[in-house]
Amino acid sequence: MALLKLHLFGSPVLRQESKPVAEVTDETRRFIDDLFETMDAARGVGLAANQVGVATRIAVVDADGQRFAMVNPRVIEPGPTMTAEEGCLSIPDYFADVKRPGTVALEALDRDGKTFRLEATGLVARAIQHELDHLDGILFVDHLSPLKREMLLKRYKREHAGDTSYIRDVSEITPERDDDGD
Repeated sequence: MALLKLHLFGSPVLRQESKPVAEVTDETRRFIDDLFETMDAARGVGLAANQVGVATRIAVVDADGQRFAMVNPRVIEPGPTMTAEEGCLSIPDYFADVKRPGTVALEALDRDGKTFRLEATGLVARAIQHELDHLDGILFVDHLSPLKREMLLKRYKREHAGDTSYIRDVSEITPERDDDGD
């Protein structure tokens, strides 16, 4: 297993729509293991392939005692919406309230290429949707009102004006907390 480099806000791959995985192979499983290792090292609850520079439909989640990989995931039954705070490993140390369905039914392939269905609520449902957004090139800030989004992004750009790269080692990113972050 290996720690992968995280792509931060401004990296073009974060805005790309990911391509479906044609077949789950040993290489896919190794990549999933690397995603888990990177997510764990960064103290996140989810990580999408886009966030490590690979525009393919793979993501991992570890929240509320549930740890799983999702290959070619899709939400098939969203429930009623609720608002909760979210953060993102690709926009470290920034948090905002985001409105999303509080429950979802997920359909995906697991790390062995077998189809599974998962009914999720709370943080797990939120993490699933957050990671699926990544796979579609959507960031949590895209769910904010235009004013809130503009304020957060101006602050981020001001605080990161001297940054010369949109790629960081996990060791360089220290999230303030490990709840509700992806």
